[in-house]
Amino acid sequence: MSRIYLDHAATTPVRPAALETFVTQAQRIGNASALHSAGRSVKLHVADARDRLAATLGAHPSEIIFTSGGTEADNLGIKGLYLAHRAAEETKNVVLATGIEHPAVADSLEWLAAHEGAQLVFVDVDAEGFVDLEAWRAALEAHRGRIAVATLMWANNEIGTIQPIAQVAELCAAENVDFHVDAVQAFGALPITFAPGITTMAISGHKIGAPVGIGALLVRRDAKPTPVLHGGGQERDIRSGTTADALIVAFAAAAEEATANLAEESARLAGLRDQLIAAIQQHIPQAKLQGPADGNYRLPTNVHFSFAQAEGDSLLFGLDMAGIESSTGSACNAGVSRPSQVILATGQDEAAARSTQRFSLGYTTTQADIDAVIATLPGVYQAAAKAGMTAETSSIRTANSHR
Repeated sequence: MSRIYLDHAATTPVRPAALETFVTQAQRIGNASALHSAGRSVKLHVADARDRLAATLGAHPSEIIFTSGGTEADNLGIKGLYLAHRAAEETKNVVLATGIEHPAVADSLEWLAAHEGAQLVFVDVDAEGFVDLEAWRAALEAHRGRIAVATLMWANNEIGTIQPIAQVAELCAAENVDFHVDAVQAFGALPITFAPGITTMAISGHKIGAPVGIGALLVRRDAKPTPVLHGGGQERDIRSGTTADALIVAFAAAAEEATANLAEESARLAGLRDQLIAAIQQHIPQAKLQGPADGNYRLPTNVHFSFAQAEGDSLLFGLDMAGIESSTGSACNAGVSRPSQVILATGQDEAAARSTQRFSLGYTTTQADIDAVIATLPGVYQAAAKAGMTAETSSIRTANSHR
């Protein structure tokens, strides 16, 4: 059976150009920190890749700090900025955020609260996941002089909401507050830049077609986050570790390809996205679109629904058996399904948060893929709805066992 892959938000297939570049570089010998000819040659290839990656983001090459991926970049940006401010001024212990952040950000915040005395201030989002700008402004003013860092993701990984990053960055800059942006989902899907007002910004390679294991934190040249890894200080004394030269050059190749025809590719994917959304709304009226109704404010790659009376995992496994790979968009720990924190943060109930399904498109997605989902999903939904929600099934079984 041919498989249909619609989980690009989790990871996207490695681009042939990136793979070819990786293999070529991996065959070169030398450590970029070494002083001999082989080391200098590797260092030159890394410098070239850094220049090329920076160009795709409107950044200076010195602002690129290579990491192992988006998770490390988020940890370094948030923890690094917080710890630097706290060391300089102990009263700066407030972190401003929302409740819809990726676990790499959310768990970093919880760690700072538990171990470094951070006071977490969460700004509400509306039913479509948009941050309340006036509430953000009010929070900045209410905690003036005490905010170590503010953070907001550029585009949500679950429901696709594109945040007004430029306006938020302007508000933060007016209050002289460092601003970290998780741009992992946005990079390669939207025309983003390392804009004024952003202090640090996380991106990841495997979301755009580079191999897993490479990412970057963009760090403004006047910013100095406290390192969370210690060693040789290879990346501007902000991040230590032997330079992953083959991954770095592959990252640059993937970034150039992903951004080369971004407008055309985004329009193509948005057209497929809108077809799938319209078909689901037509054939499964019980399904509720999550995230923005206006496609202009939604990732061109994102389709996310809650399906009434159907467990998200039931939908996922039913689709998987039919050859379609999607995602619930919620965490799973030790086999126990968890409701989506993003859906809960938008003010919806646990049933909606547990009945989600995300279809995320990418550069390999075709019209035939979308047609297959449209043909298959209604039947999968009917079977999942017949099975019902886990909590309901458990309560029925418990009641029956007492009869």
